[in-house]
Amino acid sequence: MSKPVTEAELKCIRWRCRRGMRELDRLFERYLDHAYVSAPNAEREVFLRLLECEDDKLWRWFMDYEDCSDVEFEALLRRISALQA
Repeated sequence: MSKPVTEAELKCIRWRCRRGMRELDRLFERYLDHAYVSAPNAEREVFLRLLECEDDKLWRWFMDYEDCSDVEFEALLRRISALQA
């Protein structure tokens, strides 16, 4: 069972989701709005680690221009990409 997420935590994470690219902003915000709260704790931790990555690397991973060697990141990237706008 996932631990509850407070509004303050969500607000802080939402701020971290703001990137230098509008496309990344939308991908991360979509995940935060539709999947983060119900995600298992382990997936949430992967998401928070993902937010620490550089924008250009994230974009290359999302667009399949570059392979991501982190298996956990790769699974979450696919999940985020699959969420409907």
